[in-house]
Parts: sequence; structure tokens; C-alpha cells
Amino acid sequence: MTLVASPLRDASGAAPPAAPDEGALVAMATALIQSRQTILPKRLGAPGPGAAELAAILNAAAHAPDHGQLLPWRFVLVPEVVRTPLAEVFAQALLERDPGATPEQCGQAREKAYRAPVLMLVVVDGERGDPDIDLAERLVSAGCAVQNMLLMATAQGYGSALTSGKALKATSLRALFGLTASEQALCFISIGTVLSRKAVRARPAASAYVSTLDADRGVVPGF
Repeated sequence: MTLVASPLRDASGAAPPAAPDEGALVAMATALIQSRQTILPKRLGAPGPGAAELAAILNAAAHAPDHGQLLPWRFVLVPEVVRTPLAEVFAQALLERDPGATPEQCGQAREKAYRAPVLMLVVVDGERGDPDIDLAERLVSAGCAVQNMLLMATAQGYGSALTSGKALKATSLRALFGLTASEQALCFISIGTVLSRKAVRARPAASAYVSTLDADRGVVPGF
């Protein structure tokens, strides 16, 4: 009697889905990467990702390159119900930079804390783990982690944006988020449903930013 191998099945008896072929994976990855677009927080509204979707977004960060397995970055979620302290930090940071800021300008600074259903701060530690792994590598790792998260949010159908600003260096913001002396606030991530968007901007061709080291001619344009 000849035995015929059958696919492994889960507890329900169902066979696992067939893995997409290499061409399909490349097409999926290309479509996902090319569809990611920065959507300003003021153009992001409810609903935001649910608990399972948010978990998938956060788990995507774990697949970023991380030399020495330092885990040199972390994320601090700011739920909508606790945005008021952040709003006051934004206003205070503005007044510290510009004591003459008007009440209207302070109000505009506060309003930034209430945009987008999901808001989180990206924090990078310059000293965690092996001190021989310098800050540049830690920042690259953080950037890869963030991009993984943005792509996952895009795959789920949500818009996202990274925002920064001088308030990230404010003492009051550092205190609010409990940053240690070796940590820096890198940026905020905002995620939500796209309410409106600008036209997709033209992206540069690879030839605009790629060159090749040639044995005879040195560095030459293109690839």
C-alpha cells in the first residue's frame, strides 16, 4: 500500500492555507510599500485600530533589525481619555520658547494633542545594553520598527503620520513620559481612519539616490 502525505491540519481539521508563491509575495509587498502615504493627524479620525489590530501594529515593530538585541526603542501609547496632560505640555513648551505666544496660539498647540484616535510617542535609549553599539545604529533600528508599524497600519486600511517638533525636547514632556537621562523622544506616531488626503506626491527614481563604487572610476551614478 502506498502512503500519500496529506497537509497538516489544525484542531478543527482544516488544512492550512496555501502559501502565496514568490511572485505574489513580491507583488503584495510592492503594493503595500507604494501605497503608504503620510496623512496629517488633522486628517485622521475615528475609528482607529481595534485592540487586535493595534496589537498587530505593535508586534510588527519586533521584526526590525536590532544589532545586539538591545531593544533600544519603546513606544508609549497616549489614549484619548488622557490627552489633556499632553495638551498642557504642548502649550507650556510653546510658552517656554515664546513667552509672547497668544492664547490662540497656545490653544492651537493644545489642539494637536487631540488629533487621531491612536497616538504614541517613540522613545530611543542611547545607552541601553551594549555601550559599543552607538546611537546611529539604535536610531536606524527605531526607524525600521516604526516603518514596520506604518506598513501594518496601511495594510489594515488606516492612515498614519510621524510628527515631531521642539516640544519633544521640553523638560515637561520628558517628565510626563518618564524619560531617563539616556532616552530621547524621537517622534509621535498617529494612526486613524483617513478623512481626507492630498494627492500622492511623486517619488524619486532610484537613480536619483543610488550610486555604485567602481574599481576604475570611483563612485559613479546609478546601479
